[in-house]
Amino acid sequence: MKRRSFLKGAALAVAGAAAAPALLSCERRTTQAPDLRVARNFSYGVDGTFKVLQFTDSHYIAGDPRSERSVRCIEEMLALEKPDFIIHTGDIVFGKPDIQSAMEVLSPLAASGIPWAVALGNHDSQFGATREEMFTAIRALPGCVNLPPKDGVYGCSNDVFTLGSDRVFYIFDSMDAVVLKGEEEIHCYDYIRHSQIEWYRAHSERLGHIPALAFFHIPLPEVTEGLANGGRILGGTNGEPPCPSRLNSGLLAQFRELGDVQAIVTGHDHDCDYVLDYGQMYYIYGRFSGCDTIYNHLGPSGARIFRFRAGSSAFETWVRLAGGAIEQPLTLSR
Repeated sequence: MKRRSFLKGAALAVAGAAAAPALLSCERRTTQAPDLRVARNFSYGVDGTFKVLQFTDSHYIAGDPRSERSVRCIEEMLALEKPDFIIHTGDIVFGKPDIQSAMEVLSPLAASGIPWAVALGNHDSQFGATREEMFTAIRALPGCVNLPPKDGVYGCSNDVFTLGSDRVFYIFDSMDAVVLKGEEEIHCYDYIRHSQIEWYRAHSERLGHIPALAFFHIPLPEVTEGLANGGRILGGTNGEPPCPSRLNSGLLAQFRELGDVQAIVTGHDHDCDYVLDYGQMYYIYGRFSGCDTIYNHLGPSGARIFRFRAGSSAFETWVRLAGGAIEQPLTLSR
């Protein structure tokens, strides 16, 4: 835990040093209506199913031999699962040269022929390139289906994907860290901003509140609340306390009000890969997909998989480990 505390402190120090009243990278202040383009409309396969594979927390550093396990994990998961869509929920890189690191670790996705997208993590804009520069470089890779940053919406990697007429995947940019100035300075991880919530609400209203999953990097404060107040862990390992923002912008309340988002899928906390059922919401951690450039105690790297069936609001999820083992086979429904 000392190592974990050091890493969190270092991350916040980087953000604190740069934080100022000026606009953050990818932040846009505009009065125009939110961009309501859908990044990709997917279709179910001939068997009526669709599989999403989630990677998270690669923490890759180009030229560092400790990073090799990240690429091997990605290649193995792609070969074993053969997904229809891939989402990487951030902390793709963990050092300089940062853009080269992203290009190398994402190269198996680019070569796979499978559509893929990213939700940037807090570390992805801490090593030289701005968040927008990193996102632009990633978007240029083959197969990446993220759209450019949206005018009027905070962050870069905010996107909407539809599956048939009965499923939506929202990707939010949970950004890096923030310093709020007042009588007391608050240093904490960033939070989903109101412009992002307005963007989500507009999409949800237009799409008819159909069942959805939300993917982003940093978990919500409600995960901590759920663990302390009777939430049920349905499977997986709870190896460390959650590290959300200290600020709560009310994203969960919006999900509950509109009634479409069934599960929130994140990364960030490397020693967690569980599914928490609390307050009529599933909070799902991906499996650490990284290497030994950063702390990790779960054992083999891996990925989380989701399978959806046409006409059903239920979905399946499981964890695939390097070496081929499957853990946590669950069917979830609201």
